Formats: sequence, structure tokens, C-alpha cells
Amino acid sequence: MKKLVMGLCFSVLAGCSLFTDQENSNKPSEPLPKGVHFVESKPSELGKVSIPYSKYQLDNGLTVILSPDDSDPLVHVDVTYHVGSAREQIGRSGFAHFFEHMMFQGSEHVGDQQHFKIVTEAGGTLNGTTNRDRTNYFETVPSNQLEKMLWLESDRMGFLVNAVSQRKFEIQRDTVKNERGQNYDNRPYGLVYEKIGEALYPKNHPYSWQTIGYVQDLDRVDVNDLKAFFLRWYGPNNAVLTIGGDIDEAKTLEWVNKYFGTIPKGPAVVNAPKQPVDLPEDRFITLEDRIQQPMVMMAFPTKYRGDQSQVSVNALASILGDGKNSILYQKLVKTQKAIDAGAFQDCAELSCTLYVYAMGDSGEKGDLTPIYQDLLQALNDVKANGVKQEQLDAIMGQAEASTIYALQSVSGKVSQLAANQTFYGQPDRLQTELDDLRTVTPQSVVDAYNQFVDGKHKVVLSVVPKKQTQLAVKPSNFTPSARDLPNYPKITDDQLEIREPKDSFDRSVIPPVSQPVSGTMPPLYRFELDNGIKVLGTQTNETPTVAIEVSFPAGNRYVPKGKEGLAGLTAQMLNEGTKQRSSEVLQQQLDQLGSSISFSSGGYQSSLVITSLTKNLEKTLTIANEMLFQPAFNTSDFSRIKNQSIQGLVYEHQKPSWLASQATKQVLYQGTLFDRDGNGSLASVKSLTLQDVQDFYKKYYIPDGSNVVVVGDVDEATAKQSLGFLNSWQAKGAKPLMAAIGNIDPPQGQSIYLVDQPNAPQSIVRIARIGMPYDPTGEMYLTQLANYNLGGNFNSRINQNLREDKGYTYGASGGVYGTKETGLVLFNAQVRADATAASIHEFIQEMKNYSDKGMTDEELSFMRLAVGQQDALKYETPSQKAGLLSSILDYSLPDDYIAKKAEILQTVDKFVLDSEAKKWFQPQDFQIIVVGDAKRLTPELKKLGIPIKPLEVKR
Repeated sequence: MKKLVMGLCFSVLAGCSLFTDQENSNKPSEPLPKGVHFVESKPSELGKVSIPYSKYQLDNGLTVILSPDDSDPLVHVDVTYHVGSAREQIGRSGFAHFFEHMMFQGSEHVGDQQHFKIVTEAGGTLNGTTNRDRTNYFETVPSNQLEKMLWLESDRMGFLVNAVSQRKFEIQRDTVKNERGQNYDNRPYGLVYEKIGEALYPKNHPYSWQTIGYVQDLDRVDVNDLKAFFLRWYGPNNAVLTIGGDIDEAKTLEWVNKYFGTIPKGPAVVNAPKQPVDLPEDRFITLEDRIQQPMVMMAFPTKYRGDQSQVSVNALASILGDGKNSILYQKLVKTQKAIDAGAFQDCAELSCTLYVYAMGDSGEKGDLTPIYQDLLQALNDVKANGVKQEQLDAIMGQAEASTIYALQSVSGKVSQLAANQTFYGQPDRLQTELDDLRTVTPQSVVDAYNQFVDGKHKVVLSVVPKKQTQLAVKPSNFTPSARDLPNYPKITDDQLEIREPKDSFDRSVIPPVSQPVSGTMPPLYRFELDNGIKVLGTQTNETPTVAIEVSFPAGNRYVPKGKEGLAGLTAQMLNEGTKQRSSEVLQQQLDQLGSSISFSSGGYQSSLVITSLTKNLEKTLTIANEMLFQPAFNTSDFSRIKNQSIQGLVYEHQKPSWLASQATKQVLYQGTLFDRDGNGSLASVKSLTLQDVQDFYKKYYIPDGSNVVVVGDVDEATAKQSLGFLNSWQAKGAKPLMAAIGNIDPPQGQSIYLVDQPNAPQSIVRIARIGMPYDPTGEMYLTQLANYNLGGNFNSRINQNLREDKGYTYGASGGVYGTKETGLVLFNAQVRADATAASIHEFIQEMKNYSDKGMTDEELSFMRLAVGQQDALKYETPSQKAGLLSSILDYSLPDDYIAKKAEILQTVDKFVLDSEAKKWFQPQDFQIIVVGDAKRLTPELKKLGIPIKPLEVKR
């Protein structure tokens, strides 16, 4: 559904605009700064969906889009450059993504590593992303920080090249390699799209390589190659600057013109030609991977983004493989021929692809040949039975609602405006996309099937365990041609045509900020239902939506030893229909309403989460009532869900991150309930019965100890009336007891616990100790503040050392975590295998130095500013508000606890924080867990002089 529509928004959602409801050609009444030209404005229009905006262009070609929204004291700034990996040359893959990293390394007036620090200190968040067709950089900050953000973004647009040093280049090249290792080479199924791309596209097609690029290509280039790439593509005339939130339009335009207006144009840029592909035959390829569950994925070439066929193919993908009513779910998953199956269209600027996949289990049903035949038969269902209008109605309902939810944040709105301007020259396409959706008919979906699927050539990838190629659909019949690797001439310094802005002000002066903004607790209401259930709510009318969360004392902590996984299995069964209606019928109704209802489990609670458009709340709650109180608990559903749970465990257990997490529990909490995986072990889940589920439901899904949170477009009176269906729930008068923990006996002395993952290109390093229970205003909070500069942000000592100085990792961090009964202090990183021992050494040195000497005065000031300003961004969306309210209820927190935290932050003495660091961060008090290639790592780890203990992780 998410791929079907990227944006629909009712005008009632739109933020305020400077312009009234006038014709687009009307110019603003106020004079514009010299060099700024009005293009158009689009106000909200009654009866139409829209995000209001105004668009301008500077003399240098920079497009500027402003979208005011004063509902929260924050702004979101996005700079999108129309350049991605598709603009790279053969043999120079990964340049666009590489340069995304370089853009955070400082510019002429922003020191090394200062970009992250300035935004973090401002209380903001930031990032950048690269795909095939564009690269964007964005910040969300308190509204008083806007001018500073424009200064930052303009400085790296206009003054970056001279600040790019050989050392920065080498470090970031190592970081990109670590990112590839972490997210591709050392991740199960991580190379799927790389292998498909090599088979789907001709060798010189710009989509034939992944955005991350090939390591050998990165190794072949030098710093001047990268500078040349920047100078070619990073001009203002190839960029869109989009700003949304609590802004003054006139003042914002002045700042934009001041900081961006003097940046010279770059070379002219024209749109790349569309390049959809046409395969001459079916291509079968095989990937051997460190996995246990084979998977087959088919890739059918379609057209390109914006083609008239796109919406019909998206609808086809949804009907084939999205949700319980999809063809693939009904034909393969529900019949247990596959543990997962789905379909989606991946649409990009030059070409699109329809993907269809299915995953076999780790046992006898893992042979992909019959699964492939089942897939083909399922696809034929569209041809045999056609498409029904009610299927399209469900798609429309879900798409409309999910888009409204996505627009609950300023960043969501800004991102859509920026992307649509970049690819279509039309920032607000919401009404256009809605109209396009309405043109989809059952026949147009069948036509799309006939055009792109029926009898059409495709790429078929079989992913199989190492040395088990007999499980593949067919033997490979295609090998990609060798890539052309031209010998590009070396670029000298004098060949770089650097464009220097000429300003009338001193760019080295950081812009001042106005008075700081602060987060405030939203107005709350409280009441109790007749059976004692506590309700906490807040009304917000920014979007016509309501979110309700009912939490039950039915989490993993209530599961007895040997029954691990029972809480999760029970929650899943509650999603599987009622005594009156099947899950498919219920899902069809919910989709048409644009609502969702789901049960899930956690550590201490299981939850029922309900989201709905306000107008459909009553109908949605009628379904929720039925699902909660009249579950079907069918034997056939239980058999399927149980097997899916088992296969889900197998899938998770393949991941190095799971091995590291579970190893940490075993080391610190051996022999207690905390040493188990809440999702269960293979043995425990296999032993569970339907009677176990029914008994757990009866015992723990009760009003005693249950809470309700309501956030959205309803007042207290309406909330009371809406929740009336819970009043009939009979209280039993006693809150359920959790299972006994057992004696926590932490290991004595420090050891390295080594989990073997043969041939792993990277290692996961975890340095951990038992911490303290959750306390948002007590010692745990003080320890979190103490950790902020050690491991709690991008500019922390640990991340700067391991990532930015040494290039050992894509990222290193540390955190202080707490539950109701215990806690954890954890530092971790995924590092290059050959840097494992060196990384542990650096962790230890940084922790020792910090715990012995404490933080600097500068770090204390940085922490106060960063953490304090962050609160202004924490409660923007309904989901954020719901999380806040849930914490208040779950931990019995006072309503003013946020204010108490703020007071502690601003008044706590440095000596107190240094004392907490000395108490909790001494490295000798920590155990070290390593997941990696034991044979390769052991000789180096021995040099650390710490005992090494092999560890077998319980599965």
C-alpha cells in the first residue's frame, strides 16, 4: 500500500499559508528581496486535497519552496540535489553516496565534525540519503534555529570543495566500506538486489549497480575525482530547497537569499532519458548465502516513474501480494506452501520493476522448484478470475488513510514537496495522484498484468544456503558481462573549476538564535472506566485521526519458564479472525475504512492498537470489540501461525545482531528469566499448544492492570463514549503476578565471550554490564546525561574515535537502558573484522579516560543545550504523544515529570555527572561480547590480555 500512493492529503490537514485562496498567478503583496523571483503559490482549496506552498527561484537557479505550519515550534529543512547513482560513470559506482558522507565533514566556515555538533547542540536531528535519482540532506530543529540551518546548508553547497582533504576522503571511504559490509555483505539476503540488478539491466545501464557501489570502484578513485563529481552536480541550479514548519515567510526568504543567493550556478543539467528494459529471455540466477530459508524472487520490467501504467501496476502488486486478502497470501502463505510471499513495484525515474517473491521454510518445504510453480499459478489467478472493484476500494481506503498519517509530521509534508518538485516540477501532486488512482479500474489492472507479467520475460533469483544449489528453481543460465572499467585520466588540481561565492557579510560568524523554544506537556485528561481501567488522553486536531492503545498485563514477563513465545503467539492469534468473521473479511472492512487494528506483545504488556479516521471511529471500534472479546482461535490458524513463528525465529537467528543481543543476555543474566529471548526458542515455541494460548488469553487479557491511551481528534466526552465497549469486561479484582525471575548472579571478572560466525567480513562488538531499573528523574537519568558525550550522540567520543578518526565502523554508540526490574549499560559497534581487537582497545581506553577524568566544561554545555532543545521536537506526532502517555501510565509518572527532567538537566552539577561516570563506566566492570570469525579473530584478541571464552548462543 505504501508504494501505491506517496501522497494524499485533505485540505483540512494543510498548514497555514501566507497567501489567501487566490489564483496561482497572484504574486505576494510584500516586495521580494532582489534576486528572488516568485513562481507560484498554491493555497488549500475547499474540497480538494493539497499541501499549501509557495515557490520561488533565485537568480542562480535554486528552487525554493516554503510551506508554513505553526502547529509545533519546529522547522524542517530539506535540500535535494537531482543527482544519484544513475549519474555515475561506469567503474565509478558509489560516488553519489560517497559524497553524501563527505557533505557532513565540514566546509570552509564549518570545522571538521562540526556540522553534526551544531545541529545536535541546537536540539535537532539530521541525516542525508542517496538513491538512484537524487540525494537529499535534511534537518528538523526548533524553529529558533532556522537561520543557522540555512547558513550550514549554504556553506556546504558553496564552500565545500576546498575543505575536502585527503584524510577526510580516506576516512569516509573506509566508513562507506563499513556501511556496505554491515548492510550488504554481512546481512542475510543483503546482496539480493545487487544480483538482480546485474541480471535485469544491461551492464552499462545506470541502475545495473547499487547506490552503495562496488568496493573495487571506490578503491580506484582519489579525492579529486570526488571533487569533480561535486562541481558537476552540486550547483544551486540542480537543487531544491524546501522549508516547512513554524516560519515567517518574508524573513525566511531574506535568509535564503542572503546565504544561498551568491552561490554561482553549476553546469547545466538536463533530465536523463527514460531507460526501461526489455529482457530477451527468462534469466535464472542463484545466490548462495549464509541463510537457512531459501527464497525465490522474480523481477518483471515495467515502465518508469510517472508513466500512465504506474498506478495500475501498483494496484496489481497490492492485489497480488499486500495483506491477508492478497492472492499470494491466500494461495501460498495460508496454505503453508511458503512462510512469506508478496509483491511490490519499485518505481524510479528511469525505469521500474515489479517484484514477486516467496520464502520457503528451513525444512522439507525449502525446495524452491515447487514454490516457483505455485507462484506462477498464483499469478495466473489475475488472468483466470480478473479483478474485483471491492479490491480497488480497499486499496483506495488504505492509501488515503495511510497518507494522512504520513502527513502528521512537518518532515513528511516537506519530503513530499521536495521529491515532487525534483521529479515532476510540481511540488504538490496530491490531487493529481488521487485523480490518477481514481482512473484505476479492474480492467486497467488486468491490462497491466497482460502487458508486464503474462508470458513476459523476467529475472528469477534463487537464494539458497551455502552449497545447496539443488534447492534453486533452475540452474543458472545467465552470467553478467564483465563491467567496463575505463582508465580515466587523473584529475589535477588546476583542472577543477572551483566556483567561489562572493559575499558582503562574514560567513565565519554563526548566526545568532532567538529565545529557545521548549517542549511542553500537551493538555491531558484522565478518567476510569467502570471496571477500573485507567484512561489517559489528549486531544489534537491537526489531522482527522484517532489512535487508541489498550495495554494488557500479558507481556513476556508473565510467561512461565519453558513457554517462551506464548505472549507473542497469543497476540498473533487474536489477529486471526473472530467467531463471526474471518480475518480476511475483517481486513477488507478495515481497509475500506482506512483503519487498522492489531495485537502485539512486548516485555511487560501486550497491546491492542487501533488507528482510524475520526469519521470512521465508531465502525472501527465495533470491529475491535469483536476481535478482543470473540477471537476464533481456530486450529488451522494456530498450526500456520505457530509454524510462521518458528520460521521467524530461524530467520532472526541468522542475523549477527540477534546473535550479539542474545549472547549479551546469556552472559549477564545466565539462569534467570532475563537470559531468554522474549520471542521464544525453537524448542519452546514447538512445544506450545492451542490450549496454552487460550489459557493465557483468559488469565491475562483482563481489565485488572490494563490501561488505555487515546490521542487524536476526539474530546474527553467522546472518548468516554467510544470506550464504552470495554465497560462490559468483568474485573477479577487481582492484578496478575509475573513469573519469578530467579537469582541474578553476574559473571565475576572480565572476559571476552566469542560467538563464532565463520567467514564473517565484520564483527559485532558489545561491551555490557547490568545497569539499573528505569527512573526518568533519578540515577538512571543522571547516568544517561553522563553518557551523552561518551556514547550518546554522533559527536560522542566513542563514535568520533572509531568511525571518524579510525574508520573501523559505520557507527559506534553507547546507551543506558532500564526496565521495571533491571537495566543495561551497553556500548557497541559493528566493525571491520581486521579491526576487532583494535576497536575493543579503543572502547576500553575511551571508557577509562572518561570514567577517570569526567567530561569537559565544553561537553557539559553541549549536553545541556542539545538535550534541552530536543524536547521541543519530541511530541509532534500522535504516535509520539501516545508513547509519552503510555509511559506515564505504565510507570505511574507524575504529569510534570518532563519539567522535572528539564530542571535536573539545567541544574545538575558536573561533579554529580562525573561521579556517575566513575561509578558506571569503568571498563573493567564490563563483559565483552564478540560475534565474528573465531578462527581469524582469536590470535588478535589474545593480545588484549583478557580471557577468551567461546560461547554457544541458545536458539
